[in-house]
Amino acid sequence: MYVSCRIVSSSKKVSSFFSIARKLSGSKSLPENAICCPSTDIIIPQVTLQEIVYSKIEQFHKYIATEDVITGKKYTFEQVRTKARNLSKALRKRLNLQRGDVVAILLPNTPEYIISSLGILEAGLVITSCNPIYTQKEISSQLDDSEAKAIITIPALFSIARAASLAIKQHIPIICIKTKEGETLPLGGICFEELVNTEIDMPDIEFGSTNDLAFLPYSSGTTGLPKGVELTHNNLVSMNAQAIHPDYQLFDTPSETFQDIIPGVLPMFHIYGFTILALNGLVNGSKLLTIPRFQPDLFISMMKHHKVTVVYAAPPLALFMAQHEDIKSEYFSKLKFLMSGAAPLGSMDEERLQNKLGKDVPILQGYGMTESSGIVTICASKILMKSMKDLRGSVGKPVPNTFIKVVGVDDTTGEQLGPNEPGEIWIKGPQIMRGYFKKPKETEAALKNGWLKSGDIGYYNEKKLLFITDRLKELIKVKGFQVAPAELEGILREFPAVKEAAVVGVPHPVLGEAPKAYIVPKTNMSLDPEELHRFVAERVAKYKQLTGGIEFVESIPKNPSGKILRRLLNKS
Repeated sequence: MYVSCRIVSSSKKVSSFFSIARKLSGSKSLPENAICCPSTDIIIPQVTLQEIVYSKIEQFHKYIATEDVITGKKYTFEQVRTKARNLSKALRKRLNLQRGDVVAILLPNTPEYIISSLGILEAGLVITSCNPIYTQKEISSQLDDSEAKAIITIPALFSIARAASLAIKQHIPIICIKTKEGETLPLGGICFEELVNTEIDMPDIEFGSTNDLAFLPYSSGTTGLPKGVELTHNNLVSMNAQAIHPDYQLFDTPSETFQDIIPGVLPMFHIYGFTILALNGLVNGSKLLTIPRFQPDLFISMMKHHKVTVVYAAPPLALFMAQHEDIKSEYFSKLKFLMSGAAPLGSMDEERLQNKLGKDVPILQGYGMTESSGIVTICASKILMKSMKDLRGSVGKPVPNTFIKVVGVDDTTGEQLGPNEPGEIWIKGPQIMRGYFKKPKETEAALKNGWLKSGDIGYYNEKKLLFITDRLKELIKVKGFQVAPAELEGILREFPAVKEAAVVGVPHPVLGEAPKAYIVPKTNMSLDPEELHRFVAERVAKYKQLTGGIEFVESIPKNPSGKILRRLLNKS
């Protein structure tokens, strides 16, 4: 049963729910021979997402919540709370937005991203997050599909935001955040600073169901064009409750002498950056350092001058830290753990990173997707971490209240496969999306009897640890055999002269498809294609060999979360 919630009562209500959530429940049922969490389940608090965050903000009010690495602009938890509340009322009064209306955030990583998100939620509105490097057409498509009623952006992106709204014949109000002193507000823009610094005398909004929509990110899912992923308050509260389970809590409460510090490199418009980095960071009282976009020199300087304690990374950032000579081991002297997600990190890559960080720093992998609110499995369980050696290359086991099955790719029955048998990963849990926005057919195809068909390929071993190998839609079919590009990419990166690698399937007259490798060689190192062919041939079956050829390139296209954009590689 859902409850009505008022912001003004958040701290007492959430505090009591969290105390209940930490009472472990005892027995659990295991549906259809699925894999479950090694810890006991929790009770999910029936509150809104912002109530979870605000309950902690009241506790941590005097500490720094977020700081811009370039400008030095920073906000305490109390300032974040005050400015978000002012914004929420301005959105309702000045822009006349109504409960359930969608507001688009078109921003790089900035401290104001957090204020904007909380203000939107507190107003009873819905966030849709746009990639700031999107083209006008891509922004227009998302604004149109999400039915956005307002946009929050920066002056540098104002013109593209305005053009995108006009392209769909909508005059959408655009709120602008000034990024530097003396910056001019674009003509027609609404001043963000004025909204967040002005108190408006109006009552807080009453909330209805925790099944109300909170966040509408866009994902291509297992197939097709990007679709709006409906994540409710309950989905995102579940994610936070799962992450702060006592068996998974690796953060320390801030004090006069200590506060966890996290570099905010992962883009906040992405599910990993929004839910795990930003929201869960706030709930844990950590300081988030924001960087608008990854720049090697800026990142190195940040690591040198800030004693970071927690790093959330995607594989490209993990490899950068492992390989760059200017990233010194002493920069990680206060690091408690590094979490890698968004794409698989190969065991050899993990080993290289471990050598840089030092043997005492746990490298943990996790697995999630937009449709699962960003979290499904994780290695950061105190139960699993007793034997770190077993975890290498694995994404761990399900978080509380979550079940996983590995099902044959062409199996419609949903029957669980045995250990070490690769198949599609199916997921069930309270963090799973409500569905795809305005797309009932796609929703029906993705959800089967409460199970999300992830489109990811993986397997579990005898210890029920999960390993991700690839995406279903990216598998290469060689004479009916399935070849996972990530497996070949991991092998190629082991070759001393290879810096980066990507593998795709290309048409072949006999095989149907054949694996082709795109290679970025290391600087000042010679690389013989024939030697690389032999290197791969010694390590894989014949059908997995690079029959489609090897091509040297200057870079591998990736999205901001680090996933290889295989569709942009030449498949002709």
